[in-house]
Amino acid sequence: MNWPAPLTLSGRHMRLEPLALVHADTLCDAARDGDLWQLWYTSVPSPEGMVKEIERRLALQAAGSMLPFTVFDAAGKVVGMTTYMNIDAVHRRVEIGSTWYASRVQRTSLNTEAKRMLLAHAFDVLGCIAVELRTHRLNTQSRRAIERLGAQLDGILRHHQRAADGSLRDTCVYSITAPEWPAVRSHLDWQLERPR
Repeated sequence: MNWPAPLTLSGRHMRLEPLALVHADTLCDAARDGDLWQLWYTSVPSPEGMVKEIERRLALQAAGSMLPFTVFDAAGKVVGMTTYMNIDAVHRRVEIGSTWYASRVQRTSLNTEAKRMLLAHAFDVLGCIAVELRTHRLNTQSRRAIERLGAQLDGILRHHQRAADGSLRDTCVYSITAPEWPAVRSHLDWQLERPR
């Protein structure tokens, strides 16, 4: 049994569909919006590497360690990718990560709603005890976005990984636990409903 099973999640600002190779061309267009693969502190596939990245994520899904999604905006245009990753079916834990969005939708309600839906599915349907979110210590935009969700910093894994350019990455590990989820859910609902 695959846990969690592939599914589509839909909201007002976005839709998450299971990642598929047919999304490759539109994902390339999304990555070009901001030349995202050139950011040194995060890992976004280049247009030339997009098919390989999709195949990598689908292989991890087949192995049971990842559930990847293609992210669509409200108009139905592909704007990025996100995943449940580091899946631990025994202890009912997932990480939401490997997320990237076209520049035009960054800092919009789309990310808040996507995370709200992924968290709700993880806690309310899958029965997760905790959900992790991780980012590079120097990726301040991502750190602020994770903190705005209501996640708590668990710690920093120093020299955790080597980046593509050879530099060492310090990884900030955040989490939301099941007992914290009701307050975080209310907070995210308020963020989505408040006037902008």
